[in-house]
Amino acid sequence: MTPIPPVFEELIRIVLYGTLAILFVSVNALFLVWMERRVAARLQLRRGPIHVGPQGLLQTVADAVKLLTKELVRPYASDRFLYALAPVLAFAPLLGAFIILPLGPGAIIRDLNIGFLLLFSLANISFIGIFIAGWSSNNKYALLGSMRAVAQNISYEIPLMLSTMGVVLTTGTLRMTEIVAAQDRIWFILLQPVAFLIFFCASLAEANRAPFDIPEAESELVAGFHTEYSGMRFALFFLGEYTAIFVSSAIAATLFLGGWQGPLLPGPVWLLLKTYLLVLIVMWIRWTFPRLRSDQLMAFAWKVLIPFALLNLLGTAVWVSMRNLLA
Repeated sequence: MTPIPPVFEELIRIVLYGTLAILFVSVNALFLVWMERRVAARLQLRRGPIHVGPQGLLQTVADAVKLLTKELVRPYASDRFLYALAPVLAFAPLLGAFIILPLGPGAIIRDLNIGFLLLFSLANISFIGIFIAGWSSNNKYALLGSMRAVAQNISYEIPLMLSTMGVVLTTGTLRMTEIVAAQDRIWFILLQPVAFLIFFCASLAEANRAPFDIPEAESELVAGFHTEYSGMRFALFFLGEYTAIFVSSAIAATLFLGGWQGPLLPGPVWLLLKTYLLVLIVMWIRWTFPRLRSDQLMAFAWKVLIPFALLNLLGTAVWVSMRNLLA
């Protein structure tokens, strides 16, 4: 039997993993929408979705079917090509995150030596799609929302990256599996609590979640950058938001909460439990705190998060230097 050429074998693996990632992202988004509705209901002393399916589980499935069957309406004066490209560009790069997320020892698609830096690069591509969506829609509210999203992304990308550098200095590696292995005795949330809080706040802003949801401020911008989108194109933006929440929580669990480390249960189960716990906190914050103003949002990034991130990085560098000298 003729062996499969390495190029085709790699292509088959990419298609297989890509299909599995899309299936997981779709089911995960349906679950997270249901979960957020239930969390919001509990915090507001309501019952939430209860009629469609057991405990309302099929409500999000019905909503997904509705979006799939709705007519795709395009604004008359919009840019036809960029208008259709923007939702794909905003969603597709987030699927690349699943390439380097370690589910367990050896359970990783690609254990790259550049680690989570690839994730942040892919996330920035998504914001290009958001800006294109606002510009190509030929709508002033969509354009303002996309400009806010880009400004917010640039501001909060700095403390996000600086907060992870403390973990990199502590472990001396960018490889995700080695970072998790370095937490076999103590999780980095205990060694780097300030970095974890900075990372968590910045990741909320990166995902456009409350109280940092300025790009989608309904009272000011209708729906923000996706005002003119409907049907499946709108659903792609929706999938992108919830995928970004899941990915950022998974990265936080990997960098600060020991990743797959844990007793009794298998590694992937521990990673999912930690990730969904952080997602629950994200939803809790959304339905607890009010939205910030634009000036407050920018001031919080440049006057609070970035200075504390630099101080944390400086303190970590001094601690690592002293540890190496005494070793």
